[in-house]
Amino acid sequence: MSTPFLRSKALADVLGRQPKEVQLPGSRISEYYGTNVFNDGAMRMFLTEDAYRAVRSAIDRGERIDRRLADQVASGMKEWATSKGATHYTHWFQPLNGSSAEKHDAFFEPLGEGRSIERFDGGMLVQQEPDASSFPSGGIRNTFEARGYSAWDPGSPAFLIHRTLCIPTIFVSYTGEALDFKTPLLRSIRALDEAATAVCQYFDKDVRKVIATLGWEQEYFLIDESFYFARPDIMMAGRALFGHGPARGQQLEDHYFGSIPERMQAYMRDFETEALKLGIPVKTRHNEVAPNQFECAPVFEEMNLAVDHNMLLMDVMEKTARKHDMRVLFHEKPYAGVNGSGKHNNWSLATDTGVNLLKPARTPKENIQFLAFFVNTIAAVHAHADILRASIASANNDHRLGANEAPPAIISVFVGEYLTGLLDDLEKNIKGKMSPASKTELKLDIGRIPQVLLDNTDRNRTSPLAFTGNKFEFRAVGSSANCAGPMTVLNTIVAAQLKAFKAEVDALIRKDVKKDEAILRCIRDLIIRSKAVRFEGNGYGEEWRAEAAKRGLPNVQDTPRALDAWNGEATRAVFKAMGVLSDKELKARHDIELHNYTLKVQIESRVCADMATNHVLPAAVHYQNRLIQNVQGLREVLGREEGDNATATQVEIIRKISLHMEQVRLLSKAMTDARKAANAMADQRERAIAYCDNVKPYMDRIRYHANKLELLVDDELWPLPKMRELLFTR
Repeated sequence: MSTPFLRSKALADVLGRQPKEVQLPGSRISEYYGTNVFNDGAMRMFLTEDAYRAVRSAIDRGERIDRRLADQVASGMKEWATSKGATHYTHWFQPLNGSSAEKHDAFFEPLGEGRSIERFDGGMLVQQEPDASSFPSGGIRNTFEARGYSAWDPGSPAFLIHRTLCIPTIFVSYTGEALDFKTPLLRSIRALDEAATAVCQYFDKDVRKVIATLGWEQEYFLIDESFYFARPDIMMAGRALFGHGPARGQQLEDHYFGSIPERMQAYMRDFETEALKLGIPVKTRHNEVAPNQFECAPVFEEMNLAVDHNMLLMDVMEKTARKHDMRVLFHEKPYAGVNGSGKHNNWSLATDTGVNLLKPARTPKENIQFLAFFVNTIAAVHAHADILRASIASANNDHRLGANEAPPAIISVFVGEYLTGLLDDLEKNIKGKMSPASKTELKLDIGRIPQVLLDNTDRNRTSPLAFTGNKFEFRAVGSSANCAGPMTVLNTIVAAQLKAFKAEVDALIRKDVKKDEAILRCIRDLIIRSKAVRFEGNGYGEEWRAEAAKRGLPNVQDTPRALDAWNGEATRAVFKAMGVLSDKELKARHDIELHNYTLKVQIESRVCADMATNHVLPAAVHYQNRLIQNVQGLREVLGREEGDNATATQVEIIRKISLHMEQVRLLSKAMTDARKAANAMADQRERAIAYCDNVKPYMDRIRYHANKLELLVDDELWPLPKMRELLFTR
């Protein structure tokens, strides 16, 4: 029998916890940063010169490593890992279930007669067949066709965690289709590199490579472990399905950027230390807006590495939280009525010559280059807003989008007052063929973009995609999401747009239009064509919804319908043209995401009904019986007439409890019936929509009546930690 939740004891236990001591491995971060990574320094020490050059060529230029050198790399990697106490190795990959995956194998290999060796060769490093048949595949392979292959990604260095050598890999089917997030991400990075480098050649012939960079901001909540185990909804679904909002929530905004509580700071120091040893450059920590909500962020990195680091950090954060008697919540909306959690993806492009292509510069020529990439990105978002919306769609994120500083479901771009004025001027001023004087004047105007203004453009927290001085911040990404999903989409659509832009410019040049004029003409055309997606106002207002409809911008409020974009003709065309995802792979992702949505809502619904039946109703009955006994006792003592007057309050509470209990019972049954009807549907999309339209709404209605009961029932009898405790107990 489980121990009942005792509020006063639980509060005493939580308040009595002391911060855990954290032993730092050095007095300076530089002493231990990257010590658990097979980075450039480790490779120089443990690899032969030929093997080192082969790995560098694979990282820098994408060249293949031949088998002979792969054996040398594997040998050096094993020596490095075992010198640090490693006993096992694993191919670490990111399947389409949203988390990372690993299967550990020992270096140890018996030779017989009591002898053994540590073995790890090039074949084990480069490719493995981990089976992994139960991961989502969207019909790409059947369960009985178990072959799935993991293949080494040299662009992301191997690392050591819990005495296991982890080798970042892609994960593909026997026939080569992507079964993970990393494979299409790498394809999109390559496509963007090729398209962006070609455009850069207009401005600088020395550019040979363009690197997509990413800086993510990870928001999260912390909850004491005793409260976590007392809340089946948070344990099973990651969010509180019940709970009346406390009188004080986040309205005072006193938590935001406030002093970090000691216990939370000890936890942060601990996971940051582990992260830094793994080469994750976490630099920032602070309190977020909602109570018990926090944020961490690293410096910018090459995108593939940044995505791996974010997935690894979430794993480290979860494991470290347990050591501190806490749990970390990455759910996008764990608590109703306060801010949810996002994972802002700050996206930019850098050349191998050291230029940030989205940073306004000092010279007119460089600023035309900036405008080319800036405007093409906006045009790409305008042309493919539907698939960008699909890339951030999930059951969790549906609860977050459109309130409490989270952007709405309408995809728009915020660029700030100054750049809006500049784009409007360019739209008006570049007409027909320009004279040399007008071109010079225009270039000089562009050259005077003030740096200080651009660094302060983003003050609109309701914008899904905001330009923030030298990058675009994709704010709509959910906190539990893998960054690779939305970044793959953004890379792909921008690559396609840059490719189309270059074709248009080249066509004008072939007609004897001067290069600068051709570029500016095409920029102006894009400014006009994509103007509808630019929006500077309040994304929450009804006026914006009406205006967005006039502009023809998609406004899809729920995940099942947002995911339809994966099947759109324009989506299939752009992903196929860029070589990122085939029609088969797109269909698989659509099916997988629909299935994931259905499962998450199904789990929430089952937990909701279980808690209503086994937690909420018994507590209400228990308290109601107390009141009934009290009424009966008073009437016996005082007599009928005086007793009726003396018990009027109790009787009214009894009536209210009965009303809300009956509604909880009826709604729970109706929700279960709706769930059964949805489960009987064969079509994946129809089933997901049925869960969205017919099952999910019941949970809010049940919550309403359960929350009313929470206010009526004796506080000490209520079996669940309340919102005030979840948010304010530290």
